[in-house]
Amino acid sequence: MTASFTRRLTAAFASVVLSAPLGAENLPVIQMRGGIPGTMRRITVENRATIGFLGGSITEMHGYVDLVQEKLQRRFPKCTFDFPRAGVASTCSDTGAFRVQKDILTQYPDIDLLFVEFAVNDNQDGHFTPEHSIRGIEGIVRHVRAVNPRAEIVLLYSANESHLANLAQGRIPPEIAAHERVAEHYRLPSIAFAQQVSDDILAGRYDWEKFGGVHPAPFGCGVYAALVDRLFAEAVPGETIKAYPDAPPLDPFSFSDGRILDVSEAKCDGIWRHSIPEWDKIPGKKRARYTGKKILHSDTPGATLTLDFTGTAIGYLTTAGEDAGIVEYSIDGAPFRKVDNFTAYSKMLHYPCTVVLAETLTPAKHTLTLKISAEKSEKSVGHAIRIFGFAAN
Repeated sequence: MTASFTRRLTAAFASVVLSAPLGAENLPVIQMRGGIPGTMRRITVENRATIGFLGGSITEMHGYVDLVQEKLQRRFPKCTFDFPRAGVASTCSDTGAFRVQKDILTQYPDIDLLFVEFAVNDNQDGHFTPEHSIRGIEGIVRHVRAVNPRAEIVLLYSANESHLANLAQGRIPPEIAAHERVAEHYRLPSIAFAQQVSDDILAGRYDWEKFGGVHPAPFGCGVYAALVDRLFAEAVPGETIKAYPDAPPLDPFSFSDGRILDVSEAKCDGIWRHSIPEWDKIPGKKRARYTGKKILHSDTPGATLTLDFTGTAIGYLTTAGEDAGIVEYSIDGAPFRKVDNFTAYSKMLHYPCTVVLAETLTPAKHTLTLKISAEKSEKSVGHAIRIFGFAAN
């Protein structure tokens, strides 16, 4: 965190302390709502539970998740736990909805409890509208419950500078408010990590530097893990393990049937290549997670592909570096539209994200036509498009 931001945040906190009652419009840190009675029965009576974690880099890093696992094993020593972990850095709730089947449910269809953490990335990475955040989070919830109606889900809201600045002024950040709409609709527990951090900093218990920033230091990870531990301390087991009723969707276009289609399903001209790119010859920082895979890629304007798919949404998973290009796309023969793949992070990293091209189609069969544009972002040094899979709903 920069010194200038520290000064701005301190000033914002001081303003709130002087102008408003502390916590006047605070978001409750822990909201139990429907609780986790099935999971607690599995833990305390059946002594076997599967508890998973889906999120971005805060979930992927060695941090609060490791501490939560340790605390659960100490709190419930008789229980045997499985802890599937599906944190992928930089990804947002829409990508989570498209990959939850592959990364969690394929291997753990009977999962008891899933923690979902995307509030930071929906803010600072995706810059999502509340509507798009709801489509991602509700998509995850409905997809998990469709596979396992007994599954319980807890939403987590981590802290970043934007969240703290909003909370210091008594405002709930828009993406957290969107996630809360889903939590309330489905009666899901939620833990507002960011609210606890804001309260603690306002009260002078520690500062943002000691906490460790967006990717918390061990101290900050301990703050998060202690809150999850409190959730389990307050939760009670149910008399039986029941399926949850199928509530009507908040948004009929939520990514509730999100899936990843293999790139081999596309019909490509000869300009595309299906191979591992020569990453060592491509400038820019890369993450090892992506550099060993065969993908669909080209850096030649005019390279064209078509993809037949069924559903209401279509897009693709990509990494966008400093050579990221612009795509032109058409669905079912409609006029072509353009999407620039170059992002605010592309100069620093081949940035992983899902480019959603359409998300409110009729639930029917469609054909996507996609080609690399001859136009180029003025900040980009190339026309490259690299596709790891197609995201469909």
